[in-house]
Amino acid sequence: MTRQTILASVFATTLFAGAVVAQQAAVYTWTGPGVNVRGASKCPGYKMTINVTVEGTAVKGQFQQEGREQRQFETTLGQGGAFKTVAKLGQGNTIDVVGTINASGSKIMLDGYCKFEGPLTKKS
Repeated sequence: MTRQTILASVFATTLFAGAVVAQQAAVYTWTGPGVNVRGASKCPGYKMTINVTVEGTAVKGQFQQEGREQRQFETTLGQGGAFKTVAKLGQGNTIDVVGTINASGSKIMLDGYCKFEGPLTKKS
């Protein structure tokens, strides 16, 4: 191999590695109590943990109310870092998932049998 070919290979590898680092997933989390919605009275006693992973525009999340089964959602980031979807719960029930992840702040809200809402903290 010539020296030029070797240098070109090293440059290409470095460039590719930089692109991979730029596309690494960012992980966010929130844990907190629920807020009552119409007809509910026990929500402040429910503790929810929400984890959100963003890779490019793909958003994948898991949420789990303490003592309950873990659930998932998937969606994509829209304009301004906004996302919205509906997550399936048990027995045909659903919960609305709404959030924003951008440079000015990140937040999430699950709205259904209770409302779980708060700022997302980026994990290191």
